[in-house]
Amino acid sequence: MYALAAGAAGVSALTLAPLAEAEIVYTPAHVAILGPRGLYNLDLNHDGITDFTFTNTTRFDTDQAFWNLFVNCPQGNAVVGTFVYRGFPPDARAFVAGAPIGPGEPFFRKDAKLATFYYGGGGPSSHGNWLNVTNRYLGMRFQIAGQTHYGWARLTVKVTNSPINIYAELTGYAYETVADTPIIAGKTSGTDVKEISDTGGASSAAPATLGMLAMGSPGLSVWRRERSSGQPLGILSLQN
Repeated sequence: MYALAAGAAGVSALTLAPLAEAEIVYTPAHVAILGPRGLYNLDLNHDGITDFTFTNTTRFDTDQAFWNLFVNCPQGNAVVGTFVYRGFPPDARAFVAGAPIGPGEPFFRKDAKLATFYYGGGGPSSHGNWLNVTNRYLGMRFQIAGQTHYGWARLTVKVTNSPINIYAELTGYAYETVADTPIIAGKTSGTDVKEISDTGGASSAAPATLGMLAMGSPGLSVWRRERSSGQPLGILSLQN
């Protein structure tokens, strides 16, 4: 009798105990990240803590200009990328939908480049894995209460030569609620997906600088277009 009662209690306890099931929390978004001082703080799990920051900046020197679209990783967080060479930021990888993002990927705990554009001596040039892509996925690793979780941010990036500009839009993001569990890029539906609303974001524009004026016609035309349209320009931070 005692054995039967103990067994029944054990079965009851197992029935009542919550099982940790993988769940993806997906947040649709429509956030334009524009320069020359564009900024967006991404809180993947909506806990009030910035997990990643996207920056879209422009810098003008006497005879050259730099546009940079970067993702900044707070301490302990990282993004999937490829090593360039010592002293340079890694190139953030642009995943296609359906790709797994998890422990086997090369994560970098530092700022990573999405796209850059240079105008100056030697002519214009652009670099990065996010040049003119639509709905690609940035693989992310971040911490929740000291545990590692995986997620992604979906972005569309357009780089134009005339006018010179980089336009970036965050169109959604998601994370896996169970620690150390891979996530599938672009998975936004299914019984294991929960959708919630987006919050946050910031961007700003800046007046013409002495560097813009020193560039002469290219810099002034960029500033005038920005002033007349009311839409900020560009996106890149200076890469040394």
